[in-house]
Amino acid sequence: MSHQSLLSTLRSPRTAAPLLTALVSAAAATGAMAQSNVTISGTIDAAMYRGFDGIAISKGTQVGSLQRSDLTFSGKEDLGGGLATTFRLSTRFEPDTGATEQSNKPFWYGESTVGLKGGFGHVRIGRAMDAVTANDWAYDPWENFDRLASPAWQFWHYNYAVDRRGNAGSAEYFRLNNGVFYDSPTYGGVSVSVNTSFEKSTAAGAGQATPYGLALKYGTGGFKTTFSSGRNADGDTVKFLGLKQAFGDFTVMGAYDVSTYRGSVSNSTARSATLGATWQLNPVLLQASIGRMSVDGDHSQMVSLGGRYPLSKRTYLYSSVSRFKMYQKDGATGFGAGVNHSF
Repeated sequence: MSHQSLLSTLRSPRTAAPLLTALVSAAAATGAMAQSNVTISGTIDAAMYRGFDGIAISKGTQVGSLQRSDLTFSGKEDLGGGLATTFRLSTRFEPDTGATEQSNKPFWYGESTVGLKGGFGHVRIGRAMDAVTANDWAYDPWENFDRLASPAWQFWHYNYAVDRRGNAGSAEYFRLNNGVFYDSPTYGGVSVSVNTSFEKSTAAGAGQATPYGLALKYGTGGFKTTFSSGRNADGDTVKFLGLKQAFGDFTVMGAYDVSTYRGSVSNSTARSATLGATWQLNPVLLQASIGRMSVDGDHSQMVSLGGRYPLSKRTYLYSSVSRFKMYQKDGATGFGAGVNHSF
């Protein structure tokens, strides 16, 4: 067909309309396939609090982020066929000064990953929480989100470092650098999260074991349980078991953690057991926990109480108080109150 014949055909009303419809449909399909979105989210938390004098967080009365503050950029692009690419960049900061949370931590401390998500699950590459710490928060009434009251904060996490040198040479207790992370779909209430790193550290004295994290999760109705295990590059290990049951507005939960530090001469093992509960007494959420930790025969105990009062769907007032007795030291009481806004 000549160019002139083709132009005549395109100009014909009988053929132009169907062709235009086809072109618009194709453009719409292409646009749908290339759809992407970016979300800016975060939390600003400001409180007045007093730490456990003589034990931990013991700088007198302070103003700052008791439940942590963060800024996160995340998003995904639909690639078609049920496949999407994802990314997440998260930093943490101190609202009282505007500074990043700690100078020895990277700017994108919370997470910096890119990945693919589909029917097979979600694969990410970069820096993120390992499978153990990303899932044990569910068995803490404060969701590992209170520096005073949280049993996860005080008992579980600081007995095991995901990377002994992960923050400019200092220990990183939650996140793995140079990691590969996988979260499976849920089948019959069962799902799995795993992570590892194939890159070996070049730091002097650094261990060369292949780190890993594994979490096996099951949930149905109001019941939830997780068993997780991990090892860092130096051979330190952690095992965690969490159980939770909801009875309407009342939820009870328990956790048991065993963390072993591999020393050059001998090993050190910490065992922690905690029991917690939340009660949604509308509009207030009440929180409570009791826990005990043993490190090579030295014992610590902690009892915590707290509550949240919502001002809106994104803002709440909160307070917490905790009695902490660490090893052979006398017990101390920490308390605080603040406001938390999410966006």
